Amino acid sequence: MSNDTQTRMPPRMGRGRNVEKPKNFKKAIKRLFKELGKFKLLIVIALILASLGAILSIIAPDKLSNLTDEISKGLVGNSVINMEAIKQIALFLATLYVFSAIFTFVQSILMTDVSNRFAKKLRSRISNKINKLPLAFFDKNMTGDILSRVTNDVDTIAQSMNQSLTSLVSSITLFLGTIIMMFHTNWIMAITAILSSLIGFIFMFLILSKSQKYFIARQRELGKLNGHIEEIYSGLNIVKVYNGKKQSDAKFDELNENVYNANRKSQFLSGLMPPLMNFIGNFGYVAVCIVGALLTMNNVITFGVIVAFITYVRLFTSPLSQMAQAMTALQSTAAASERVFEFIDEKEMPSQEKITKRLDPDKVKGKIEFENVVFQYDGNEKPTINNFSAIAEPGQKVAIVGPTGAGKTTMVNLLMKFYDINSGDIKIDGISIKELKRENVHELFTMVLQDTWLFKGTIKENIIYNQEGITDEDVQKVCKSIGLEHFIKTLPNSYDYILAHNDSVSSGQRQLLTIARAMLQKTPFLILDEATSNVDTRTEEIVQRAMDKLTEGKTSFIIAHRLSTIRNADLILVVNDGNIIEQGNHDQLMAKNGFYADLYRSQFEKVG
Repeated sequence: MSNDTQTRMPPRMGRGRNVEKPKNFKKAIKRLFKELGKFKLLIVIALILASLGAILSIIAPDKLSNLTDEISKGLVGNSVINMEAIKQIALFLATLYVFSAIFTFVQSILMTDVSNRFAKKLRSRISNKINKLPLAFFDKNMTGDILSRVTNDVDTIAQSMNQSLTSLVSSITLFLGTIIMMFHTNWIMAITAILSSLIGFIFMFLILSKSQKYFIARQRELGKLNGHIEEIYSGLNIVKVYNGKKQSDAKFDELNENVYNANRKSQFLSGLMPPLMNFIGNFGYVAVCIVGALLTMNNVITFGVIVAFITYVRLFTSPLSQMAQAMTALQSTAAASERVFEFIDEKEMPSQEKITKRLDPDKVKGKIEFENVVFQYDGNEKPTINNFSAIAEPGQKVAIVGPTGAGKTTMVNLLMKFYDINSGDIKIDGISIKELKRENVHELFTMVLQDTWLFKGTIKENIIYNQEGITDEDVQKVCKSIGLEHFIKTLPNSYDYILAHNDSVSSGQRQLLTIARAMLQKTPFLILDEATSNVDTRTEEIVQRAMDKLTEGKTSFIIAHRLSTIRNADLILVVNDGNIIEQGNHDQLMAKNGFYADLYRSQFEKVG
């Protein structure tokens, strides 16, 4: 995990609609094989082994015909059964079947290893990709759909590679080899078997041509369903408070119905293939037996040929069924790979390879300048930040206030390089952040957000998160300074208590834990984005005193709706519609009797 995780908030997963653009089946499969890379040699070996196993299975019926004829000679005629010849044929058949089984087993092990390693590689690429994508991507895509690509789609690719690829190759080999051996044995019987099975080909390709779109729809709708489930479960309390269960259930039923319909249609069409192939196989048996009996009566073939052809019919029709199933699985793979590679191909944040400058957190003085900054979200008609200019001197406490949607948090996100500005510049100690790597910028800031983020682990682990050289005494001192110590000591195992997602820990206590985490970091800059919004008034006073200590010697940016928390700020920037409309300290702004004064009075003066 990169160093930027020390200050960077976890990627925000958006709630936008994800648009699927199904691609060509052949193109998707071609891209999949291209991505296999270093695994191609193992796959080729596995496919060769699968082909060899199929070839040995094809040779066996010819020898079985010879064995049947040798036995028939002794039973029908007056000659003695040639046991030596029978033993040799039987030994040869046993050898064929043993080697066929060995080849099949080895190729199965190879493909299992390849598919698991390839799935691991895909998951790693997706994980790395997530850290390279701009936040705008997560604003537009559903969390559950992204998770579905990491889990369901990657698993579909792995399972199909493991189960279907070698099956398809061995089936094709078996199919073609069987045709050759049938013509080698008797061309009349071969034509009989082929014609009786020809209808299977026609139906198979018709079904495949119709079913691909439903496999693509299944993966797409499954992603939407997962997205809805994630949204509802993450906000379950809100759903209950607003009695939104009926509405959420209706939406779930709609999405679930879409998944069901896509599944039903795709499985119905693919499910037609096995019974169709079985029918064709049985029809082939009947045709071979009738024609074979007529040829035997006319002394054209022997009884052993009929036995061999019955086996050949099984070997001929079985590959059709296997090929149909493999093609069905490959259609799911194509749909899944489209979604996975679509994610991998998403446009990343600009490369930082050419950036060489670096600011040492221990040597930064702490001056930040905003110079005519303009920023506009994709799809917005007007800029969110418009010609924003301000200077924060080293060690200053800068408060940013304004109505909702004024651009306060956006400005901080630009400062942290979570988004790239459209024009203008932001400088740290005179150096543009465009000349600094994102990780370096993140190393300079400690950030406390309104939305708390805790992971499953001990309280101590959550507070120390990704920091080195932190002692137990350091953790206890910080917790004591913000009033967390009493709460922690009431828990079983105290600082070693393991937090889980469903713990009955209040939102205020969670906020205090994230504040404690921030207080342990040694950075020149501090950002507090509504950091005290989830604590009560008494706790806010405790936290405020702790924050005063925390901000000593640091250039601090405080975004707050509670104006009582920023009265002692050195500079207050009043923002509205992306512009600074007022600036100064509390007393100066109150004396102006302008926008800030109105905001302040609306919070603290009682209506008469």
